[in-house]
Amino acid sequence: MCGIVGYIGPQDATPIILDGLRRLEYRGYDSAGIAVLEGDKIEIRRDEGKLDKLIALVDEEPLHGQIGIGHTRWATHGEPSARNAHPHVGTSGTVVLAHNGIVENYQELREELSAEGVEFNSDTDTEVIVQLVDRYLSLEMSFVEAAQKTLSHLKGAHGVVLFSTKETDKIVTARIGNAGGVVVGFGEGEMFIASDMPAILEHTRQMVFLESGQIGVVQQDGLQVLTLDGKPVSYNKQTVPWDPVAAEKGEYRHFMHKEMHEQVRSLTDTIAGRVDFDNGRVFLPQLNLAPPVAQRINKMFITACGTASHAGMVGKTLIEHIARLPVEVDIASEFRYRNPILDENSAVLAISQSGETADTLAAMEEAKQKNAILWSIVNVIGSQAMRISDGYISMQTGPEIGVASTKAYTAPLVDLYMLAILLADLRGTLESNERRALVADLRLIPDLAGRCLDREAEVQEIAWELKDFSHCLYLGRGINMPTAYEGALKLKEISYIHAEGYPAGEMKHGPIALIDEDMPIVVIAPRDPWYGKMFSQIEQAKARGGIVIAVATEGDEVIPTIADHVLWVPPTPWMLSPVTTVIPLQLLAYHIAALRGLDVDQPRNLAKSVTVE
Repeated sequence: MCGIVGYIGPQDATPIILDGLRRLEYRGYDSAGIAVLEGDKIEIRRDEGKLDKLIALVDEEPLHGQIGIGHTRWATHGEPSARNAHPHVGTSGTVVLAHNGIVENYQELREELSAEGVEFNSDTDTEVIVQLVDRYLSLEMSFVEAAQKTLSHLKGAHGVVLFSTKETDKIVTARIGNAGGVVVGFGEGEMFIASDMPAILEHTRQMVFLESGQIGVVQQDGLQVLTLDGKPVSYNKQTVPWDPVAAEKGEYRHFMHKEMHEQVRSLTDTIAGRVDFDNGRVFLPQLNLAPPVAQRINKMFITACGTASHAGMVGKTLIEHIARLPVEVDIASEFRYRNPILDENSAVLAISQSGETADTLAAMEEAKQKNAILWSIVNVIGSQAMRISDGYISMQTGPEIGVASTKAYTAPLVDLYMLAILLADLRGTLESNERRALVADLRLIPDLAGRCLDREAEVQEIAWELKDFSHCLYLGRGINMPTAYEGALKLKEISYIHAEGYPAGEMKHGPIALIDEDMPIVVIAPRDPWYGKMFSQIEQAKARGGIVIAVATEGDEVIPTIADHVLWVPPTPWMLSPVTTVIPLQLLAYHIAALRGLDVDQPRNLAKSVTVE
């Protein structure tokens, strides 16, 4: 969601902040702004729309100073507009603030402040925060004390960053709950603040990630971390291994295109160091999974949102089939509201690319409160989901910038496959020869993904045929039923074509009524255990005039005789087939969206990190 960047040091803050905001555009936003201390006065530039408008505004009215904050806003309270854009300044003009999150009790606070004579200049919930800080500064509190007092009033989850003309040697930042990350970066005589690492990777890889309930007092020469009531907290710097070049598009037109083509490497990295092919073993050391723990688990829950939940559905099939452990898959936003039955013999696995998804973190908190074993599969090193887990699996994909997830979908599929093998091995449900065969299949997957990508030109030709349709139906069965869901999600989120993913066997229970010559049907039909079941679905669709696009295994001589178009994938072991079957669907969605002239990396109304409920 909202992006935050802050800087304090000897350099001009403006270009550093604007560049950092540019690197956070993937989060999704509808307005942007920057505040810089010029002399003893806070100067603000902000506007609705994309960052280019803000940059043009700054070019017209330059800002220069050595302390500043910037923000990209995704509207929650108040329409996208210049007056509602962050940063916001208090009535006295002495404090300025940017905010990520929702102030759940803002109406109550706004009424209280209005009764005291405060006049509000925006429709946002955020403005109550800066006006509260302004109030406490007027009572002769220190800047840090005023921030602490203010934060104690807030309900909800928040990330904030602010500075004041009264104490110009510091920026104060804080994290409360799960409203996205707050990262503090250490430079040489300068400090950086961001809501996500790509914003500051250009300048430093030495970082501290604030925990919930912590305040960071950032000065040019370092960081002090406090609790909300002012007690000092020790912290550890982390060295982030990502190269800033990895967050750039390079030769590709879009980040999404680049990230699809990075799947060969990301899958290789996902497997590397975790598999002993000679002895047929899997190692996931960060999971902290010992045999007694694996053996006492009697049920597992996978919780996630969006694309990650589709990966979890594949994981359910893998873990139940290989490890013989019952698994439920829960949409994270629903998990805690149904009062799930959990105890110390339950394992809860959360999947999140960012590790900062608010609903997923809330589901994890539910698991912790009920004493369940808590694991996560995450991509962002140091993220909240990783830190609160009992053990984790890192996706190893590197930064994923495009809002529509691609490589952070296929990597967890392999992680889940490896987890299933490890659980089975520790629980004694897998014979040695079976385990060796399953592990051996992992060796194939990067090359198989590459072969799918090599067929991109064929996919692009089919995209030309489909780009002007308004609706599409995706059908899959068994382990590739989630592939249908994921393929439909990719198409709808970046091309704005209405698409539905359905279990193929359910077509005749409703969706068949929609099929005609204006409703293309994408059928996932590789040579897996459900292959024979897919023919009737194709025939029923063809009988009603539907255009059928089939994902099929190379060498299949039957599918081309009944489908209008074929998206070919190489022969793949069926438990790993979702890795290959989804790649042509990613490419198809991408090329349809690109042909329609849409903003592929930043689709409307969407954000990379969903940090509010």
